[in-house]
Amino acid sequence: MSALAALVEAGALAAAHQPFPCVAVDVATWEQAIDGLVAGETTLLSVWGDIGRVRMALLGPDSPAIAVLSLECPDGRYPSIARLHPPAIRLERALRDLFGLEPAGLPDARPWLDHGRWDDGAQSPAASYPFLPVEGEALHQIPVGPVHAGIIEPGHFRFTCDGETVVRLEQRLGYTHKGVDRLLAGAPLAQAVRLAARVSGDSTVAYSWGFARAVEAALGIAPPPRAVWLRAVMAELERLANHLGDVGGVCNDAAFALMLAHCAVLRERVLRTSATCFGHRLMMDRIVPGGVTVDLDGAGLTALATMTAEIRRRFPPLVKLYDDLASLQDRTVTTGRVSAALVAQFGAGGYVGRASGRDFDARRVPGYAPYDALSFEVPVLQEGDVNARIWIRIREIDQSLSVLDQLLRGLPTGPVRVPVEDIRTGPTEALSLTEAFRGDLLVWVQLDAGRVARCHLRDASWFQWPLLEAAIEGNIVADFPICNKSFNCSYSGHDL
Repeated sequence: MSALAALVEAGALAAAHQPFPCVAVDVATWEQAIDGLVAGETTLLSVWGDIGRVRMALLGPDSPAIAVLSLECPDGRYPSIARLHPPAIRLERALRDLFGLEPAGLPDARPWLDHGRWDDGAQSPAASYPFLPVEGEALHQIPVGPVHAGIIEPGHFRFTCDGETVVRLEQRLGYTHKGVDRLLAGAPLAQAVRLAARVSGDSTVAYSWGFARAVEAALGIAPPPRAVWLRAVMAELERLANHLGDVGGVCNDAAFALMLAHCAVLRERVLRTSATCFGHRLMMDRIVPGGVTVDLDGAGLTALATMTAEIRRRFPPLVKLYDDLASLQDRTVTTGRVSAALVAQFGAGGYVGRASGRDFDARRVPGYAPYDALSFEVPVLQEGDVNARIWIRIREIDQSLSVLDQLLRGLPTGPVRVPVEDIRTGPTEALSLTEAFRGDLLVWVQLDAGRVARCHLRDASWFQWPLLEAAIEGNIVADFPICNKSFNCSYSGHDL
């Protein structure tokens, strides 16, 4: 029996949780789960709170692929996961800010999302945030942000340097906190899916799809087959657009603006095709519980075929240009390395994880339709540097083009939506894991009488941002932009 199966057997099964088991556990079983994380027997998917309760989602090596543990906190406290498993630190700090639950033994007691502005009676400036102390001869600090040059979300980076070499980077995030958790509580489904779609705009398709899948599992309904395949078309278009933009953006941060210009043209081509096919450049609000809100017509099919042919023609020469340019390779190869051990410990997904040897893609495990009927490869490299993260994107672009071909060839006929608005049930819960362009995106939802009682959204960036701090250590300050862009973590998706 696997470690995760043993935890499930030790708890009291909640029958209203779909499609993965949720069990109520005692403190001893909770501690056992933490030991399993430390031993590498399971991977932490998320930690989130509720009134008087904390939950932990775990990924296992076999059946069940995912399980949720629920622990009652009658005194407002629970044993901290982070005291032994560092990937939980920021999640537990955020959980405490949002729900007031105290993780006993949490090694970092500073607020995370709360910048000292939530309590009108005791405001403190964000500048008073106590960054970690650093000792050493001739060290100096460089504060960057939260306001940055150009169009970019806010985040503060505190560099401690020995000359030009970065000794430590510490992040301060939370500036784009929007109160998503509280806004979702009590929202009707039509409003809740719009909120989910706006958590991180570059992943609006993935968030909408993840939310829809969780709601559909909770309600026990299945969207029409054509809708499921159209969702995948949208998801691959979103993946294409973002990967093309990132390849150009990383090269631009290495002072090779020509690549940015060409990739930006191709990205724009994808966005215009998305608008032609689905009426919106980002395909926002096109995926809803029960299906999709727009069908794909003949003009859209033609536009997709033309676009994929153009990218296949124009992108390979750009890849060759990147690979042949010695000055560009000098900036990306061996820069910003993240070890395979650290990636495995944090369960980092997407191109960050796959560039450091973690072979994980939620489209395969636990898997979901229609990807179970499609053929695609998940590229994996071992180097863990900026160059590897670029090459993962390059190979995923090729795979997305192949997946789009298969989707268009096999697109089912029929309706694209079934109604869900009139479905009323008692309290029921569900969890989905969806592969966004950054990596796995978790959505947990609790429904009651046609409304969202609680919803937790976990972006892949939660487990990638801390690794950026490790990646830049020992590199020079001038390499931070290229490292940062090679990660391209979401501020908004993280800050909630």
